[in-house]
Amino acid sequence: MNNYNTIIAQATPIGRGGIGIVRISGLNSKKISFLILKKTLKPRYAKYTSFYDFNNKILDKGIALWFPKPNSFTGEDILELHCHGGPIIINLLIETILKTKQVRIAKPGEFLKRAFLNNKLDLIQVEAIYDLINTNSILAAKLAIKSVSGVFSIKINNIIKLINNLRINLETQINFTNENINMFTKKEVKKYLNNIIKNINNILKNSIKGYMLREEKKIVIFGLPNVGKSSLINILSNDKVSIVTKFLGTTRDIIKQNIEINNIQINIIDTAGLRLTKNKIEKIGIKKTINIIKQSDHLLFLISSIKKKNFLNLKYDFIKKIPNNLPITVIRNKIDLTKELPGIFLLKNYTLICLSIISLDGIILLKKHLKKIVLNNNFTESIFFSRLRHLELLKKAKYYLIKSKKKIKYMFYKELLADKLILVNNELNKLIGIKKDQNIINEIFSNFCIGK
Repeated sequence: MNNYNTIIAQATPIGRGGIGIVRISGLNSKKISFLILKKTLKPRYAKYTSFYDFNNKILDKGIALWFPKPNSFTGEDILELHCHGGPIIINLLIETILKTKQVRIAKPGEFLKRAFLNNKLDLIQVEAIYDLINTNSILAAKLAIKSVSGVFSIKINNIIKLINNLRINLETQINFTNENINMFTKKEVKKYLNNIIKNINNILKNSIKGYMLREEKKIVIFGLPNVGKSSLINILSNDKVSIVTKFLGTTRDIIKQNIEINNIQINIIDTAGLRLTKNKIEKIGIKKTINIIKQSDHLLFLISSIKKKNFLNLKYDFIKKIPNNLPITVIRNKIDLTKELPGIFLLKNYTLICLSIISLDGIILLKKHLKKIVLNNNFTESIFFSRLRHLELLKKAKYYLIKSKKKIKYMFYKELLADKLILVNNELNKLIGIKKDQNIINEIFSNFCIGK
C-alpha cells in the first residue's frame, strides 16, 4: 500500500508511566529518524540515544528502534521512540515530529489497518489482536493468541484451496473438453464436496464454542429472600460485593460481578429476593430481577434445605414469568443445618447441587458445574475465539455447498457447480479479508485506539 502520509501516535496508554512509546510509520520515518536522532540506526537493533528538537536541543533520552519496510509491523518504514512516560515529554516529542511535512496523527487502528492492507495480517488476525487486548480471562487470551498466530486463518485457507482445486478441475473440463484431462466423476465430486462440508462443520463447531466464550455468559442467581443469594455471589467473587443481613429484602438492586473460575470469565448477577411485598422500592428491585432473568443465559435457583416444600411445586407468579427455554440449576443451600452431604444430582430436567455457603461444602462442585456450563460440556484445544461475523460467513458458505451437493444428485451441471463454488469462495474470502468489504473493515479498525 502506497500512502502519501506518514502517521504518528502514542502507542502506550495515555497517562503517566515509566516508559512512553511513540510510533511513526510511513515514507518520512527515515527522514524523521535523522532529524530527531541526528544519526542513522541499524535495522532492528535497540539504540540508547538522545532525542532532539529542530533547534538541536535535547528533549529526552531513551531507546530508538528502526524497522525498514517491508520487514515491519505495518509493512512500511517504522520508527519507534521509547521515551520517559510523562505526558509533557511525549507531547513535546509528537509536536516536534508533526512539524515535518506530510506527517499527521494516526486515526484509530490505522497502524493495524496499514498492516492489513499491506498483507502483514488478515482480518481474522486483526480481530484477534483486538480480543487479545480487551480479554478478561487467561483462557480467552490463549484462544485469541492462537488466532493472532494464524491458526484459525490457516484452517480457512486450507478450505479455500480445496474449493479452488475442485473449481479449477471443473472449469478445465468445461473449457478443454477434447483434451486428455483427469476429470472428476460425479461420484468423486460428491466425495470432494462432502470432505469440504465436513471441514467447515468442524471449524463451525469449534467457532461456536469460541463465540460462546467470547460473549461471556450471564448467570443470574435468584430465589426467595434470605436463602443465601448475596452470600453466594460474595463467595464466588471472593469479595463483599453484596450486602448480607438477616432482614428480608436487603438486596433491592441488580449486583453484577465478573468472576474467574479456572481461567474462565463469567458474569454473575445477584438479584432481589422474589416475594410479594408492599414496599415500593423492593417492588422495583423484584421487577428488575424478572427483567434480568429474561436476559440471562443460565439461572441459579437458590433454595433453602430447611424448607421442606419441593421446589418443583412452587407455583407463585414469579416462576411462571421465567421463559421455558432458560436452563436452570437448582442450588439447595444450608445443608450444614440439615446435616446433609454435599452432592450434585440430576432431578427431572434440572441439575441439583447440595451445598453450604457457610461451611463451603459443595462450593467446588458448583464451580466445576459453572465451568461446564460456560464450556458447553465439551471444551477442546481446537476452539477458536470467534465473532458472530465469522459464524454467519461460515454458515453461508456451508449453505451454498449443501445446495450444490443436492443439485448434482439429480443433474451434474459442471458450470452451475463451478459458479456456486465461486460464491463459497467469496464468503470465505470475506472472512479473512481477501474480498474487502469497506464497511466491515472500517467498523473493525475504528474500535482500536489511536496508537494501534
